[in-house]
Amino acid sequence: MNLNDSRILVIGAGLMGAGIAQVAAQAGHQVLLHDSRAGAAEAAKAKLAQTLEGLAAKGKLTPDAAQATLARITPVAALAPAELVIEAIVENLDIKRALFAELEALLPADAVIATNTSSISVTALARGMKAPERLVGMHFFNPVPLMKLVEVVSGLGTAPEVAQAVFDLAGRWGKTAVHARSTPGFIVNRIARPYYAEALMLLQDRAATPELIDACLRAAGFRMGPCELMDLIGHDTNLAVTKSVFEANFYDRRFTPSLVQQELVDAGFLGRKSGRGFYRYPEGAPALQAPAGAEPRGGRVVVHGRGALAERFVANLPEATRDLTSDWLGLAVDGRELRLTDGRRARDFGPGTAVFDLPLAPSGDIAYAGDPDTAAWLRRLGLVPRQMVDMPGLVVARTIAMLINEAADAVSQGVCDEAGADAAMKLGVNYPAGPFEWLALWGSQEVAALLDRLDQHHRGERYRASRYLT
Repeated sequence: MNLNDSRILVIGAGLMGAGIAQVAAQAGHQVLLHDSRAGAAEAAKAKLAQTLEGLAAKGKLTPDAAQATLARITPVAALAPAELVIEAIVENLDIKRALFAELEALLPADAVIATNTSSISVTALARGMKAPERLVGMHFFNPVPLMKLVEVVSGLGTAPEVAQAVFDLAGRWGKTAVHARSTPGFIVNRIARPYYAEALMLLQDRAATPELIDACLRAAGFRMGPCELMDLIGHDTNLAVTKSVFEANFYDRRFTPSLVQQELVDAGFLGRKSGRGFYRYPEGAPALQAPAGAEPRGGRVVVHGRGALAERFVANLPEATRDLTSDWLGLAVDGRELRLTDGRRARDFGPGTAVFDLPLAPSGDIAYAGDPDTAAWLRRLGLVPRQMVDMPGLVVARTIAMLINEAADAVSQGVCDEAGADAAMKLGVNYPAGPFEWLALWGSQEVAALLDRLDQHHRGERYRASRYLT
């Protein structure tokens, strides 16, 4: 099956539908744009004309290419035959099913129907169709012209050749497509849950402030911290997705919604769109004050452990000696210890010990717990220490471990493969690395051990380690 020269009907002229129409038309397709709202398709084309004119003015398109793209988009008042239909209408199971019934009565037998749903089961959407094998998920990310990822989602009845044809077409459009099986959240919305959930758990346990959590995760390479990102998405929207994934997974405790977020929604503190969430807007997250800058005290410094992080410590501390036999990573200074977190707390090691978070970058904010005098050595390592409550896994380590764990479960359940998980998270939500790239750097035994210690502390199903890791 080949869709490269197909005429395309895009249903839904909102932000997503208009973006899909633009991408398809730029790739050379004749595009029919339909919306049930009178005049919406025409208005979307007029707005696209301004967008394309702006791209031409910036030199990103030639004026001729911009005009040709616009000319390929035709608003239509009614559904019309096409070889490929992409729907981007309201996220409602019954409304989408009714649309597919209309399309099956109209389209030729070999036409493909693609749904841009971000959360509804493709298997459930196909129920009642005469030819469920022709329905496939084609989940774009917003803004469509800029975001590279497309999740190609196969329901239980989707024909493999249909999924492959849509996969190939997305590549021709300059997108990176990944195959996914139709399970709750697909790839991105499922694997991303811990990024929000661990921040909310830390806030519920009063272990850290939103400012500290966001600063540490930004320093780890994320473009936005989880609290400011939830403010941007909208807490009502983020909570609704969490609840839907929780329900769809038969109330698996790993996806339990947060009372912290529910309270924000109850108060109407929805984030940027309401003027207040974790932060007030338009100001946004306040800058963290510089921590007290006492110089580290001590004499003989020993770097414990092996690997790239130990080598970085040695480079920053030319006076240090090495202990390559140690089973932990960090510094010992005159009997006091500064340990990389492995899920144990500073108090588990006794007085004079500090534990520090996973430093994914050579500089920036980093969480620690325990002895501040010992933690002062983090400054000598090029980091900015931020003290928090002594909790297992601190901020970055527990978040990354849970992202890895969720990705591992997705792969073990056949939702995607490792390469697909990495590509999806880097391109769909701009993560600085994919979960299996982090796993390769960190090690499955280390990740599983940290998860086990989180599980021992919280006592529940939330932190059970994936069999794929163990």
